[in-house]
Amino acid sequence: MSNRMVCREASHAGSWYTASGSQLNTQLEGWLSQAQCTDKPARAIIAPHAGYTYCGACAAHAYKQVDPSVTRRVFILGPSHHVPLSRCALSPAEVYRTPLYDLKIDQKVYGDLWKTGMFERMSLQTDEDEHSIEMHLPYTAKAMESHKEEFSIVPVLVGALSESKEQEYGKLLSKYLADPSNLFIISSDFCHWGQRFRYTYYDESQGEIYRSIEHLDKMGMGIIEQLDPISFSNYLKKYHNTICGRHPIGVLLNAVAELKKTGMEMDFSFLNYAQSSQCRNWQDSSVSYAAGALIVH
Repeated sequence: MSNRMVCREASHAGSWYTASGSQLNTQLEGWLSQAQCTDKPARAIIAPHAGYTYCGACAAHAYKQVDPSVTRRVFILGPSHHVPLSRCALSPAEVYRTPLYDLKIDQKVYGDLWKTGMFERMSLQTDEDEHSIEMHLPYTAKAMESHKEEFSIVPVLVGALSESKEQEYGKLLSKYLADPSNLFIISSDFCHWGQRFRYTYYDESQGEIYRSIEHLDKMGMGIIEQLDPISFSNYLKKYHNTICGRHPIGVLLNAVAELKKTGMEMDFSFLNYAQSSQCRNWQDSSVSYAAGALIVH
């Protein structure tokens, strides 16, 4: 047995974002400087996972709410884009590389999650092919840089969960969400609109197509802000909005619902919304992005 650490390479650096640490640092600082900080640190954020030229500015509004002085563990829940998965999966890696610095996986929490029997182990290839977790690593590294030796990450790849499974994982993770030293990052883009996404819902009463998309997204965002998993499921069933992180969002909403039973008070608010482009005709396509934060009172 060799003692070499298993590392997940920054496989999307150089394409989805710059591989240059100094350039990346400058970009992230620029976007963060444009975002406003709310009063309280976030316990969870929802942020997009597209290429940084498209969504870097939007994501900054969520990351600006992170307090590195209290955060010791960062859970990152991202949807699986490439492999069919009906449960959640853990990484085989011990270290995730970024162009800024390496992030260590919390092996103790991983061990505890593994013992539940509810998780699969993904291959390193699957992990490196997937972008939904990786796109949050440079921002996590940047937000946490003042305490970079003092925190670990818990990456979780979330499969196409049934509502009852979302509830089970929400219950399981709620004890971690209750701990102020943990931060949850929920990786999701919003509407993927256009023929290439096989989704062309259009409400003419909203005017231009991009306005209809915004109205549809903001309806969903308003429902997420109510922190009610059942309403969110009903919204998805009714409109089929192509929110790729709907299962990670569902897990978060169920974890929150679990904690609310114990009397914990929480609020979620979205802080920014953007679209990759404005669709005006049926040949167009766009992806929407939203950034928001969960605050515990």
